[in-house]
Amino acid sequence: MVFGIKKKPRFEGGGLFLFENVENAIKAEKVLKSADYMVKLVAPPPALRRGCDLAVEINLVEQMGIERLFKQKDVNYIEVVPMKGSGNLLEIVKITDFGDAIMVKAGNMKLTFDKNTGIILNTSGGGCPDIPYLHAELIDKKLTDTPRPKEIGYTLCALMMDRAFLECLDLWKSKGGN
Repeated sequence: MVFGIKKKPRFEGGGLFLFENVENAIKAEKVLKSADYMVKLVAPPPALRRGCDLAVEINLVEQMGIERLFKQKDVNYIEVVPMKGSGNLLEIVKITDFGDAIMVKAGNMKLTFDKNTGIILNTSGGGCPDIPYLHAELIDKKLTDTPRPKEIGYTLCALMMDRAFLECLDLWKSKGGN
């Protein structure tokens, strides 16, 4: 380490904050990211699920500071559990390349776009009431010309669709799309 240069710590995970509901999990992620904590919104293994299907993975060594921040910001959680040997986390975002198209799955929501044009080919998944509306607003539109799902939706499905959308947008832009 060079003196005077602060190296950003590496994300090692190791601990999970479990929440009663989705709103608290999303609020926790937002509070932690705004305080520069490295965290991941994940789906906990079924054996650890208590309230909702979302958890926030943290560097376990930062647990005390995070608990203090949650108390200051009024973020409610059920408990913190160490991950060593208690099962594998389920990644929220998965990417499948079909050659001409890429499908990004976030939670139970999927968004597929054309790799050559950036046009959204399909959305699927979820049972929330705003999904038909989101589908109608996104389909056949270019990734860069459509509103974000979280700006026009109101449910957990819209939030997961937004995660898929952002990943698609990053993939599209990384290939030079505009």
